[in-house]
Amino acid sequence: MRVAVVGHVEHITLGRVARVPRPGEIAHAEDVRIFPGGGGGIAFFQLTRSPGEVHLFTALGNDEAAAQVRGRVEATGARIHAAQRTEPHTRDLVLITPDGERTIVVLGEPLHPRRDDPLPWDLLASCDVAYFTGQDPETLRAARAARVLLVTARRRSSLVASGVRADVVVGSALDTREASSLADYPVRPSALVMTEGAAGGWIETVEGSRRFAAPRASPRRGGAYGAGDSFAGALTWYAGLGMSIDEACSRAAFHGAAVLGSFEPIAAQLQLADRNPDEVDRSS
Repeated sequence: MRVAVVGHVEHITLGRVARVPRPGEIAHAEDVRIFPGGGGGIAFFQLTRSPGEVHLFTALGNDEAAAQVRGRVEATGARIHAAQRTEPHTRDLVLITPDGERTIVVLGEPLHPRRDDPLPWDLLASCDVAYFTGQDPETLRAARAARVLLVTARRRSSLVASGVRADVVVGSALDTREASSLADYPVRPSALVMTEGAAGGWIETVEGSRRFAAPRASPRRGGAYGAGDSFAGALTWYAGLGMSIDEACSRAAFHGAAVLGSFEPIAAQLQLADRNPDEVDRSS
């Protein structure tokens, strides 16, 4: 199966703190990890844990952070289509507190590919499924050429501006930037999926709403960072395989739960296959 991700990949510095610092305080982070992440990056890495051919359409800055991101994503063996920018790459500082909650400070604006970038946009028409975390409505129109299109709810304004119909919109009901219902979309997607962390989530279609459960996650050793994006990446894979939205959500929930019980999300992501993720070898 040929899969595409269109969107941003940020340079992440993640560490543990006793608490989020109050004004004027200094916090010392421990157990620091550095890796590519962000909404597009985490979903991309989840999709590279599949037998599919994965394509990433993104943009990179002109500094060492961008070079580190490029090196890591290229090492996956996926096909990387990156536009070059003349500005520093976006960095995120992620603070994990003992309760597993994450606080994120974004340094700079996320870098997204644009339709006028010299990237192989026609390739999207040959993709079985595409996941959109970008910003340019024109790139979203290009992504619609894929057989199945999933869009993050965080890009609702881009989806509305594009005028295209997504097959699935996925987001977090716990995030005010993403929480939405079908009525919020002038061109309604076939399905809206809203996650609620360890509580599972719900699916809304024209037939109505129903819930899906989350599998029991390991006790949090790190935090919730990357769980929702890993769920979205897995949902993209299972929807691309042609599963019903209910089955796709049930299977993707295993991938979100695996990250909920972890510290560094990429290291905890499960393999994607055409069988139930709880039967997959988690060591590979």
